[in-house]
Amino acid sequence: MRRGCADTVTGVQPLLVLWDVDYTLADTDGVGRRLYQIALAELYGLEMPRLIRSMAGRTDSSIALEVLTAAGIPNPASEVARFQQVLAARAPDLDALVRERGKALPGAVQALAALGGQAYAGRVVQSVLTGNIPALARVKLGGLGLTEYLDLGIGAYGDVSEVRADLVPVARRNAADRYGADFAGPATVLVGDTPSDVEAAASTGARSVAVATGSFSAEQLTSAGADVVLADLTDTAAAVRGIVGSALDGR
Repeated sequence: MRRGCADTVTGVQPLLVLWDVDYTLADTDGVGRRLYQIALAELYGLEMPRLIRSMAGRTDSSIALEVLTAAGIPNPASEVARFQQVLAARAPDLDALVRERGKALPGAVQALAALGGQAYAGRVVQSVLTGNIPALARVKLGGLGLTEYLDLGIGAYGDVSEVRADLVPVARRNAADRYGADFAGPATVLVGDTPSDVEAAASTGARSVAVATGSFSAEQLTSAGADVVLADLTDTAAAVRGIVGSALDGR
């Protein structure tokens, strides 16, 4: 069990905070795209095709299907699982590249530590809700020193579904099984940098905290309906207030 995470809950309803990875906690300088190139070359001898849609806010299940379709792979939907198996197998090989080119975004380590510290012990559980497949998420977060306060075992990852909102009940169920609490409604908070994160929260009754550190502006994230919008995570106190809100009052 990671420091700062709750033990089995006894009379205390903790808050489940689910972090997005790319451009919320970290910038890994296109490592994910590089992994796709490696898998395409290994399986099919092909180069990475040009994509119509941005990868921002999407899951690897959605991206893989578009990549395989654009590359001209016959019956691409039937190839997604095999393709993701190769992605998972090759992801650890990119650890050195993440360490060389990647960076934790300003304030990310401090925000994780604040929520994982003694002040919120037993009251906040932190994990991820990310479009990355599990192996890639672990390489990105581990290479940048972002795992200490995250319980990655209860997270929800991009191999689950093409639809980001489908990941929320997976993380809630995992967290409930481990911590013995019901994380329904606003007891779950999604922190991310895209309208897709906001929409996933809204459609599942969770709260959303949007951070304008990716390709979407604060105005766009506000228009998407985020409950809280932050310019970035550099003001730790403001980030914690935005994430926790009034959810732990009286607990």
